[in-house]
Amino acid sequence: MTDVSENIKRMNSTLEAMLSHRSVRSFTEEPISPEMLEAVLEAGRAASTSNYMQSVSIIRITDPQQRIKFHQISNGMSEEEYNKAKSEGKKLAHQYILECPEYLVFCMDNYRHQLVEPEAQLDWMEVVLISAVDAGLYAQNVLAAAESLGLGGVYIGSMRNDIERAGEVIKAPKHVVPLFGMCLGHPSDSPVNATQKPRFPLSMLVSENEYKPATQQQIDAFNETVKSYYEQRGSDNHQAWEAQVTKTFATAVRPQVMPYLNKQGYAKR
Repeated sequence: MTDVSENIKRMNSTLEAMLSHRSVRSFTEEPISPEMLEAVLEAGRAASTSNYMQSVSIIRITDPQQRIKFHQISNGMSEEEYNKAKSEGKKLAHQYILECPEYLVFCMDNYRHQLVEPEAQLDWMEVVLISAVDAGLYAQNVLAAAESLGLGGVYIGSMRNDIERAGEVIKAPKHVVPLFGMCLGHPSDSPVNATQKPRFPLSMLVSENEYKPATQQQIDAFNETVKSYYEQRGSDNHQAWEAQVTKTFATAVRPQVMPYLNKQGYAKR
């Protein structure tokens, strides 16, 4: 951050909280009070919504057995594979799904709209965009509000590793699709000593009047920034950003999502 942005952060507590964002994956055992949880969910409810459709629902996963099922899904494992790995003492990813005080599943939801208008044309791709944007706006308001209260959290996109099974866990009817999860709780580590993961500079993100492509020089510079970040954290994996792009997009990207969207009545035209 520049000196100017640091000055602005100090002048505005909301900006300070938002500009200090980091993903939190380690939580204390302290529960989130009902009042605090209601406050952050109300902050989500206040988010903008396309055409006033409010195409989102949130499921609190408080059942320990359901938490385990979501942990299995995020690890890309069947119940049998999961139990075998646990019996062998293997360390599994996403442990925070089991340990966080609150695990929320954000869904795009047009079930209500079908009740109001039985002839609603919900199978257009535009409805997917409307609903996914609504869910994202709601969730980001929730996280920003949570961080302003001293809580921390992390998004869980790995829930879409088996999106149909995730839908089965929450008993999603037609026109309801679980998109991502969110862990929330009181951070167990100090944010003072935490290093923020680098983001693209504004010069790569913001254009005026027409799209301005990023230059190779900008991408190379960002790759070095990311490598330095991992080195400073003492990580054995000093990957540049471009390596993560290749890992994510060089193979099929969750091809099971489209068939499930179709099954739930979406994205057919």
